Amino acid sequence: MTASGTFSWGFEFAEHFDIEALGAIVTKGVTPRPRAGNPQPRTAETPLGMLNSIGLQNVGIERVIEEFAPRWAAWRVPVIVNLAPDRVEDFGTMARMLDGVPGIAALELNISCPNVDTGGMEIGQDPEAAAAATRAAVRNTDLPVIVKLTPNVTDPVPVAKACEEAGAAAICAINTVLGVAIDIERRRPVIPRGRAGLSGPAIKPIALRFVWDVAQAVRIPVIGCGGIRTGEDAVEFLMAGASAVQVGTATFANPRAPLDVLEGLKRWMESHGVQDVREIIGAALPKGEA
Repeated sequence: MTASGTFSWGFEFAEHFDIEALGAIVTKGVTPRPRAGNPQPRTAETPLGMLNSIGLQNVGIERVIEEFAPRWAAWRVPVIVNLAPDRVEDFGTMARMLDGVPGIAALELNISCPNVDTGGMEIGQDPEAAAAATRAAVRNTDLPVIVKLTPNVTDPVPVAKACEEAGAAAICAINTVLGVAIDIERRRPVIPRGRAGLSGPAIKPIALRFVWDVAQAVRIPVIGCGGIRTGEDAVEFLMAGASAVQVGTATFANPRAPLDVLEGLKRWMESHGVQDVREIIGAALPKGEA
């Protein structure tokens, strides 16, 4: 899959490669009303990664339904809409608005964005709030509901289990990790908000740890996300218990990265005699825990 916030709405990338070869496309975060996002600059390069504080700039849910969904409906690849409202109850309202809309295959709940003042990561750090957001969505749609976890907690398991019990179809781990970069000439943070979300290869071991922990605690599928650039990276996440992976920051340097990862995974499987990807899912977990 593609990771939310890195693949826009999918249309631009269709000009670069066959997006319908992918498992799914996850849209950027959608809010109840259009958002202008945070002040510039919004990104900063870091060793083995980048900081971003986009602030969920997007066109709003009504335009997604009216303009984008009809175009997605013509694609063979499933499109998963990432929902990023400020309030728990709005997850239900937005889920109801998208229920039955042609072109939308599933919902991903963004309870983990670190770049907004309300909602986002606050919801994802509290198992009760995370469960409430999940229930609100699940009760208002027949679409599968995926919940995207924040890494900015000590232990992801209570949140993941709460979401599972509330009806989540799958868990995605993880969103970006909180970080800061300083401009030493200006003596100010590079990003005006100070804290921003760190992504890229630097967070891969953290993401793997979250997938490892969550996969052993829940029965629903886990989607791995964080620092994936190659087919071998994908293999690690699958062996840690993920049933699928999302490719995000790598697309900024290489728009074809999601397809490159898929093709790299296929080559690895062929060279290791793996006929079915399910043979390696959870292979590295303690015996009996996959």
